Amino acid sequence: MPNLEQKAELGNISNFVNNLLTRKNPDNMIKQAQDGGLKKTLGAFDLIILGVGAIIGSGIFTVAGIAAIESGPSLVVSMILASLACVFSALCYSEFAAMIPASGGAYTYTYATMGEFMAWIIGWGLMLEYLVGYIAVVSAWSGYFMQFISGFSFLPQWLTNPPIYLIHDYSTATAELIKQGIDPTTVIPTFLGIPLCINIPGILITIFIIATLIKGMQESKNMTGILVVIKIAVVLAFVITGFFYIKPENWTPFMPNGFSGMFASAFTIFFAYIGFDAIATAAEETKEPQKNLPIGIIGSLIICTICYVLVALVLTGMVPLNQIDAQAPIASAMSMVGQNWVAGFISIGALTGLTSVLLVLMLAGTRILFSMSRDNFLPKILQKVHPKFKTPYVLTYIVGAICITGALFLDIQKAADLVNFGAVAAFIVVCIAILILRKTEPNRPRPFKVPLCPLFPILGIVCCGGLMLYSMSLKLQSSLLFLAWILVGMVLYFSYSYKQQRLAQNQTLVCEENNV
Repeated sequence: MPNLEQKAELGNISNFVNNLLTRKNPDNMIKQAQDGGLKKTLGAFDLIILGVGAIIGSGIFTVAGIAAIESGPSLVVSMILASLACVFSALCYSEFAAMIPASGGAYTYTYATMGEFMAWIIGWGLMLEYLVGYIAVVSAWSGYFMQFISGFSFLPQWLTNPPIYLIHDYSTATAELIKQGIDPTTVIPTFLGIPLCINIPGILITIFIIATLIKGMQESKNMTGILVVIKIAVVLAFVITGFFYIKPENWTPFMPNGFSGMFASAFTIFFAYIGFDAIATAAEETKEPQKNLPIGIIGSLIICTICYVLVALVLTGMVPLNQIDAQAPIASAMSMVGQNWVAGFISIGALTGLTSVLLVLMLAGTRILFSMSRDNFLPKILQKVHPKFKTPYVLTYIVGAICITGALFLDIQKAADLVNFGAVAAFIVVCIAILILRKTEPNRPRPFKVPLCPLFPILGIVCCGGLMLYSMSLKLQSSLLFLAWILVGMVLYFSYSYKQQRLAQNQTLVCEENNV
């Protein structure tokens, strides 16, 4: 028989485990969202624009070339396979978004089904996806911007061809110099032994994004809408112009690298679809979220899939496999057939596409952190809403500063890999969470339901889980960095967030007793 001391210890362990598994009632989440103070301005069309703005960016303008080299003309099938893998997760996101229209996306859904510890881990992983994703994309944005203004001969040379350490992060600047056969230490200045690389274009666009988001969702969605129209026009210009230069012989052999090449390409192109999940983070700023959120998520995914398939058909039909440019496949294809004006237009589309991605990534990152702060995991100051614009302005400033700082130091290739791991982990958890809530609360109203449940959520788990394992086998160093990120998140949770949660719960109990 255990003695009193052992019973007390067992009781403490039991309480500790129960705290880790404490779930947040979805009804409380909905009420908290309604009282949250964020301004509701987004309709279904606005959400589709945000989704397309997040998805069509660096993927279609760069990753398509890498994937085409892997698979050849079967890139079209790879595109469809990747979209199917996303669809299962997107349907699960849609059911949750309609059922629990609160900011936070996968973090919020996990809190309602798996408890606070798993919610924290997913929130921490989503910070990786959105904030580190922003850092990776802003570096690409700087490169496209400098390429764009270099075409204006009337601009001064100090503007079109500045020192490389003023227009790139350290990792990109170093790689460029080594490629040119130049020792980076002879070019990049240092201060106390620290290399000084300042990505000025990246800093300026980040300041612009911060200002736009603080001003409000109305302004953000208007700017995103303009950018999306431009890049859709660019895609159509490429498809329509390129159609007349298609040579059917370029489509044979259809699978030059066999099924392995086609599936490898599907894994590569999967990451070009990441972004639809960001729509769910804007739930509290959505009008009629139960109806509009599923339309926004599924609608944006369908539009982007159609665009991707058309681009794949034209690209592989225009350019022989051994001549596809891995870095700028679409613009390069137009240049090869003498359509330089279209190539220039595509460069503009790439720049606007990346700008809209930056805006949506920072929007999603701030809304995740806003939800985590409101749930007492992070300091309360992050909950402050601007008195005029009704946006989380303190949090937006802090996130912007983190993005600017990270863009100066972080290795961009590693950043992209980490984003992928964070996104896929969130997709898997959301599919699992749907299965859990269907069992624990089968009678909860569901304005949108995943069809063929549990088959579709299980397929989402299998597809994303296979992708995660495949990626880890190829990218061991990035896998270890991802695991290290999760470990840091666990340390932060147990050293700060767990204690804050208990303090908040005790304060709530005291208030309830006083009211009684």
